[in-house]
Amino acid sequence: MKKSSPLSRSGRFSSGPGRDVAKFTESISFDRRLWRHDLVGSIAHATMLGGIGVLTKAEAKRIVRALEAIGDDIESGRFEWDESLEDVHMNLEAELTRREPAGAKLHTGRSRNDQVALDMRMWLRDELVELELELRSLQQALVALGQANDSIVIPGYTHLQRAQPVYFAHHLLAYVEMIERDRERLLDAFSRVNVCPLGSGALAGSTLPLDRNQVAAMLGFEDSRGRPVVSQNSMDAVSDRDFAVEFCFVASLLGVHLSRLAEDVILWSSSEFDFIRIADAYTTGSSLMPQKKNPDVAELARGKSGRLVGNLVSLLTLLKGLPMTYNRDLQEDKEPLFDSIDSVRATVRLTAAMLQHTSVNAGACAAAAADPALLATDLADWLVGQKVPFREAHHLVGEVVGLAEKLAKPLNRLTLKELQGVSRKFKAGALEVFELKQALAKRTSTGSPGTKEVKKQLRRWAKRLG
Repeated sequence: MKKSSPLSRSGRFSSGPGRDVAKFTESISFDRRLWRHDLVGSIAHATMLGGIGVLTKAEAKRIVRALEAIGDDIESGRFEWDESLEDVHMNLEAELTRREPAGAKLHTGRSRNDQVALDMRMWLRDELVELELELRSLQQALVALGQANDSIVIPGYTHLQRAQPVYFAHHLLAYVEMIERDRERLLDAFSRVNVCPLGSGALAGSTLPLDRNQVAAMLGFEDSRGRPVVSQNSMDAVSDRDFAVEFCFVASLLGVHLSRLAEDVILWSSSEFDFIRIADAYTTGSSLMPQKKNPDVAELARGKSGRLVGNLVSLLTLLKGLPMTYNRDLQEDKEPLFDSIDSVRATVRLTAAMLQHTSVNAGACAAAAADPALLATDLADWLVGQKVPFREAHHLVGEVVGLAEKLAKPLNRLTLKELQGVSRKFKAGALEVFELKQALAKRTSTGSPGTKEVKKQLRRWAKRLG
């Protein structure tokens, strides 16, 4: 379907833009993904115009039918996009006018400025809903992996050095908590996306009696009490891209969390750790070394975080020097936003799938967790239980660690006599702290990696996530 001449060129111009200008300024190559939301917004606008008498009831019905038919053609791949028509709005309006002459009245009371702001908000609103569901699936994958391995203990690390023992599930639940904060930020951001800008016009509204509340209600821009939510300042409405920036921030922080999880997965799957095995379907080989099994999904998840942070910076830089109100610079908002959505959603989905196809090497985990040095702090706590001030206890255990290194003996192989050679404050029973299961059972405070507490948290999250 070939379109008519560009509608964006008003009577002010004697000719269309040069070919190089048209190529430079077009956005149809990337904003066509807004087509569905543009059509839905136009249907609501047409219905409202019919209600206030700008369109007759018959004209409004014909326009709505034509818009729905255009949507069917796009869905089935029969629609031909025309780059000379610049953007998604002009492509759809040109085709509407070709099919229905009354379509020439549809743009009454609106501008592409408030139209594109509407489309982006509706599109992003739908994407947020899908992403929130995908985040829940990722959380469920983490909880399920923890439940399947709830007896596995691994070293916890600080500075990437072995520190204290934790349950593998406890480590996974740390990411469940992180992602829950991301979900909360996403849901909070939704309220600022869910504001209807249509009716703001180019920047100064309209002299026509537009029913903005009707349009907002038709398009689902409502608060928790079912009241329409419309923008309150026409200049802000057409120039505001805070909602896009806010999402890109949420996506970038989520990307950082996914990157941290990916880094742990990469370390755990290495030969040096060998804590986990990722299924072949979520790894790749080497073109040279036949023995290699590379955690490429995790590595790409780690790499995608750079794009997400870059997109956030790109949008912030785009907006920082713009005067009121709409400026063509704002056309550059879409590609970073679209890329952030595509990147973060794909990363969340693939990370969840990878975890669902990951198994734990119990033997390697047990061997690493058996390191008695992981319980050095427990020995200091034992001294505290003997009324030794913690700073003194810390110093004494440090001396014990030094002695063990000097004797080339594991901490738990030192004798009571050797301990008392450091301090007579070590008594019979001090060496019992090196019983791993007992040490974990003693961790009973909320949020600790104790045996009962971790099982409780797994149950809590499994119930919460359904």
